[in-house]
Amino acid sequence: MTFFLGLGIAGIVLLALSLIFGGVLEGLLDGVLDGLFDGLLSLPVIAGFISMLGFGGAIVLGTTGAGPVVATAVGVGAGVVAGWLTWKLSKALMRDQTSSTPRGGDLVGTSGTVVTAIPAGGYGEVMLRLAGQPVKYAAKSPEPVVRGTEVWVEAELSTTSVAVRPVDR
Repeated sequence: MTFFLGLGIAGIVLLALSLIFGGVLEGLLDGVLDGLFDGLLSLPVIAGFISMLGFGGAIVLGTTGAGPVVATAVGVGAGVVAGWLTWKLSKALMRDQTSSTPRGGDLVGTSGTVVTAIPAGGYGEVMLRLAGQPVKYAAKSPEPVVRGTEVWVEAELSTTSVAVRPVDR
């Protein structure tokens, strides 16, 4: 039983190391069998297999009168299931994509409100929404625009300023 508990603990330690040194084993085996196993030989999958082999075998030895051969068979079965579940979860997490980071160019064509009056050819301030968040930008307009006027963004002049025109209603 001590052997199986040692395997289980070794699997947990290997899992902790895989969090620190993630991808090292996959990097070492890169190109081996041309991706045939595609993540099956990753550190978390191997750690899950080893720990469940050890703990599953220890549980069978401790709770039943079965010998080490049966405990090993049950442990291997539990290890295969744990390794497969780890592999599937890893693949699902790797496919998770986030939306792209908003950029200033995304503001072109949006509307906003003037918060500091814009003199003709000079700069004022407008409040715009970027990715749903209110953001204040310096704004330039060829004609004077008073505070509170709704404006349309025509161009991005820099990362902090835009060219606007009043909305015709």
